[in-house]
Amino acid sequence: MPSLQAQQEVSGKAFTYAGSVDKAKALESELSNITEIKGYQSDASDYDAAQKLVEDVLAEFGTIDILVNNAGITRDNLMLRMSKDDWDTIIKVNLDSVFNLTKAVIKPMMKAKSGSIINMTSVVGVKGNAGQANYAASKAGVIGFSKSIALELGSRNIRCNAVAPGFIETEMTAALDEKTVQGWRDGIPLKRGGQPEDVANACVFLASNMSSYITGQVLNVDGGMLT
Repeated sequence: MPSLQAQQEVSGKAFTYAGSVDKAKALESELSNITEIKGYQSDASDYDAAQKLVEDVLAEFGTIDILVNNAGITRDNLMLRMSKDDWDTIIKVNLDSVFNLTKAVIKPMMKAKSGSIINMTSVVGVKGNAGQANYAASKAGVIGFSKSIALELGSRNIRCNAVAPGFIETEMTAALDEKTVQGWRDGIPLKRGGQPEDVANACVFLASNMSSYITGQVLNVDGGMLT
C-alpha cells in the first residue's frame, strides 16, 4: 500500500482488495483520519466485477482522475513443471486485470479530457527470469499495453505509464534466508533493497502534474538493477 504521505498527495481515494478484509478495514479506518477514502472488495481479474467497481467509485466520488493497476501474484516454476493453470492464472490476474480496469475508466477519463493510468510491471518483465516465464510474460505484456494506451489516448490528455519495481523488501522477503537476501542486495548498485514507499512515491509522481509531459514510459524503481 502507498505510504501515508503518498496518500495525502491526492484527495478522494478508493482502493480495492480481494481478501484480507480485516486489514483492508483497518487501513480504511486509519487513513480516514487524514483523507477521504473508501475500500472496495473486488476481483480485478473479473471483467464484469471491474466494470461494476468503476461504476461504484464514480457514484461515490464523481470522477476517476488516476488509476493504479496493482493486482499481481506469482506461481513460479520451471517451464518443464509449469502447469496450464499456473500460466492461465498469472495472465488472468496480472494482465487481464490491467485491461479490465483500464477499459472501465477510459470513457469517464475521455469525458473529463484528463487522466493518469499507472500500471505495475516488474524488472522481470524487462529482462526475464528463470522459473518465472508466466510472470515475466504477464509483466512484459503490461509494458506493451501501457505504451499502446499512451499512444491511443495521448491526444485526449490521458497519460499511461508503468512502474517496474526491482527487489523491494517486504514482509514476504523478511521471511527469507538472510544470506540469500543479502546476495540480492549485493547485486544492486545501491547495495540495498527498496522499500514499498519507494514504489508509492514513483506512483505519486506519475499521478501528479510533476509528470504532466511523461507518458508511455517505464519507470524502474530498482536501485540500478537494470543498469
